Amino acid sequence: MEYSPILHNLHVVPPSHVKNKLFVFCIMLSIWVYMMYCCVGYCSTVPNQSAKRYDNDSEVDNQESSLGASRDLLNNENDLDSRGDDWDEIRGEAKASDENAMSGSLNESESKKLPQAIIIGVKKGGTRALLEFLRLHPDIRAVGAEPHFFDRNYDKGLEWYRELMPKSSEGQLTMEKTPGYYVTKEVPGRIYTMSKDTKLVVVVRDPVTRAISDYTQTRSKKPDIPSFESLTFKNMSAGLIDTTWSAVQIGMYAKHLERWLQHFPSEQLLFVSGERLISDPAGEMARVQDFLGLRRVVTEKHFHFNPAKGFPCLKRPEWNSKPHCLGKTKGRTHPNIDPEVVQKLRDFYEPFNRKFYQMTGHDFGWD
Repeated sequence: MEYSPILHNLHVVPPSHVKNKLFVFCIMLSIWVYMMYCCVGYCSTVPNQSAKRYDNDSEVDNQESSLGASRDLLNNENDLDSRGDDWDEIRGEAKASDENAMSGSLNESESKKLPQAIIIGVKKGGTRALLEFLRLHPDIRAVGAEPHFFDRNYDKGLEWYRELMPKSSEGQLTMEKTPGYYVTKEVPGRIYTMSKDTKLVVVVRDPVTRAISDYTQTRSKKPDIPSFESLTFKNMSAGLIDTTWSAVQIGMYAKHLERWLQHFPSEQLLFVSGERLISDPAGEMARVQDFLGLRRVVTEKHFHFNPAKGFPCLKRPEWNSKPHCLGKTKGRTHPNIDPEVVQKLRDFYEPFNRKFYQMTGHDFGWD
């Protein structure tokens, strides 16, 4: 066969350095494709917590106040204030989950359970602080945002409620907190129907201070509302207190407690002092841990008092990290209230407080 230069050129073999570059390029491309595949696969498995927690927001806005006939100028103020912190709570919950994951391999025995203990009240009593303190305990798993199941979302059913709970393993206690439960008349029977063994925790504080704090929260959202003094009275000249205003009504603790004792024995309710939760958090937490049947893990070494905010912040001694304080919506400065109005409120609450002391067997020292 005659030699052909054209045919020779068609069969030119590329130099070795070109083949090496092509080989490296193919490897890099393969790695990049694999990394993209892994990222997409991971994102698709992450649960949408915010959607699950807040898919009922539009319905909540249309429902009646949990206090029934009470006159509450802020409608969903409890939600508006707590939602500002909820994202911090959810992030904290995710962090806690990460810590648990780091402590060992995935525990396949973990599952979502209905809560065995619930913080049922009261609004502006210190429920958020108590929940954050409890979440330091390794045997507590608590949902951060308020579910409002028994007062606003009961028609969604117990399975919907269960899905809101974090996963827990054998020996861990599942908890939630919704302060509106304590003052909502239907809630005691509904919780009893779920489980008659549910442990109930109520954080209470001086009802006069609580009412002023409630008003302060409201005014932070609606600065143009009437004065505290004018809202407190039906007839100021006659000194007649307006008990339909929720800020006043919530503090009538004995009246609300009567409904709970129709369903639960007093041994299943623990009343935590909001004042002692600030002045002696370790001591009050010892009571709570004993009531819940837990080891006394959360102690004085977990607290650092913040003089600027006026309440204790949390720290993890084993991490030697900076103390973590509650959100900016906590520890607001209260407005100056007419001392005569404050005294009239104290006189109004005095018989309710005395009855409450008798019912709980504990003198909270508010008078």
